[in-house]
Amino acid sequence: MNADLFDDRRCSLGEGPLWHPERGQLFWFDILAGRLLTRTGDGPAAWDFDQMVSACGWVDHDHLLVASETRLFLFNLVSGAEERVCDLEGDNALTRSNDGRADPYGGFWIGTMGKKGEDHAGAIYRFYRGELRRLYDRISISNAICFAPDGRHAYFTDTRTQRLMRVALDGEGWPAAEADCFIDFRADDLDPDGAVVDAVGNLWVAQWGASRVAVYGPDGDFLFAEAFGAPHLTCPAFGGRDGQTLYVTSARCELDEAGIAQHPLAGSVFQRDVTLKGQREHKVQL
Repeated sequence: MNADLFDDRRCSLGEGPLWHPERGQLFWFDILAGRLLTRTGDGPAAWDFDQMVSACGWVDHDHLLVASETRLFLFNLVSGAEERVCDLEGDNALTRSNDGRADPYGGFWIGTMGKKGEDHAGAIYRFYRGELRRLYDRISISNAICFAPDGRHAYFTDTRTQRLMRVALDGEGWPAAEADCFIDFRADDLDPDGAVVDAVGNLWVAQWGASRVAVYGPDGDFLFAEAFGAPHLTCPAFGGRDGQTLYVTSARCELDEAGIAQHPLAGSVFQRDVTLKGQREHKVQL
């Protein structure tokens, strides 16, 4: 058994890991299967939906705000009931949700993208106090939505550009300036996927195709990387009792038979104890 393995269910496109701080429980998605997964002391569990689902934020002990192809909805973890919150490109059959995360102000940022990865088909939005507002358009693959511990900056990427962007935020968490390039991966031909910021401001960036989560300091300088047993790592999250367990989702899609044979754990969720501590995941304020 691989010491880094947290859950061996092979997702086609594992994404959106969230450590629920009140439940002490990790949730994540298999986007292409329309499935939300978790694991408790009783073992694995999952919920299936009629659309692709990709990301969530916690609202209270028993509810998540979930992003799907067409909407944001409140999901009851006990009853399985769904309650629509607002449309999310519900009139656009070409797109789906992708990466998302709650911000320090109680808002929820969510990106969309083309279901076939069409150029510039997606956007990045923020849901805050009942309003869904588009922040950026012409996004091809929305990813790496995360926030500095002091709430003064947000980060995001369009993976296809190979650049991770940073934007200053105002006192309510809205962008207060133009976004600028914080880390440029083009010289190393690296594709940034999901990302999270730890408690001291380091960015932990999953790099699609590179089998690693790379760590960059608050100044953007490369510090080190954590390697895992799958080429397509999609998103990291901090959790565990002390916030020092790193969880990483991964994908099997875009691997041929030889690739799957070489990386049999692709699609699993990995875990590793690390010396740095993550931020507590922020609560979504509806």
